[in-house]
Amino acid sequence: MDQKVLVLGAGGQLGRELQRTVPEAVDALFLTRAELDIADGDAVLGCITDVAPRQIINAAAYTAVDKAESETEAAYRDNAEGPGVLARACSQWNIRFIHISTDFVFDGVASTPYKPDAETAPLGQYGCSKLAGELAVRQACPTAVLIRTGWVYSAFGGNFVKTMLRLMGERDELAVVVDQVGTPTWAHGLAQATWAAVARPALAGIYHWSDAGVCSCFYFATAIAEEAQAVGLLGRSVRVRPIPAAEYPTPAQRPAYSVLDKTSSWRDLELEGTHWRQQLRAMLMDYKEMADG
Repeated sequence: MDQKVLVLGAGGQLGRELQRTVPEAVDALFLTRAELDIADGDAVLGCITDVAPRQIINAAAYTAVDKAESETEAAYRDNAEGPGVLARACSQWNIRFIHISTDFVFDGVASTPYKPDAETAPLGQYGCSKLAGELAVRQACPTAVLIRTGWVYSAFGGNFVKTMLRLMGERDELAVVVDQVGTPTWAHGLAQATWAAVARPALAGIYHWSDAGVCSCFYFATAIAEEAQAVGLLGRSVRVRPIPAAEYPTPAQRPAYSVLDKTSSWRDLELEGTHWRQQLRAMLMDYKEMADG
């Protein structure tokens, strides 16, 4: 597999990890959202003409879940219009397209992991905009690969893990929602799964990827406190107290249950799922090494 791959959204969590995990056989070009506006059709076609990629990975997205409730136009531009522009261009130029989506396309009322063909019913504008993007991609480019993920974190950018680390450094006790359940996803592992999809050009359709296992936001925060203390990122223990979501209202409603079924991904990508706690420990060690410089 010696080919040019264009990666969009290079400045985000997944984009940064995709840069760290590029396979030797791939000639990858990374562009940030500032370098290419994916909703600008002329700019996209100009970029494709210059770069001549064989595959495009779209990791660019509007991800501010709560702000999307008031910044709906911006969310739809990045999450629906942009992917549609890319998908139409890929179809026109015979370019393989891999698009990253989210568990927020589901309503969270299930009690078993969501399969890729499960019915979608997003609760807020972020999820609605991402679902609109999925539909635009599938309509314009039926051979595209859509990878849904959730609870993504990394050493880069803003995310739940880094927020918890900051708050734990400032407070002796935190209250975290206990009745929202899902699976954390280290962006490093998601990047490896994405490159595995790149290496399998016959794949098409919807796939799910997160780390293995299940936990609540509360238990995730508890694990962050324990693992951070173990690797030396926290010098003391911090109490994490469980609270119901009703006690922590947010502008956007979040799915109460957003566990994804990864069976087809593990099979077709020939990857084994790693438990989220093991991935959390690896990320925190990685983060500490970066901080130590």
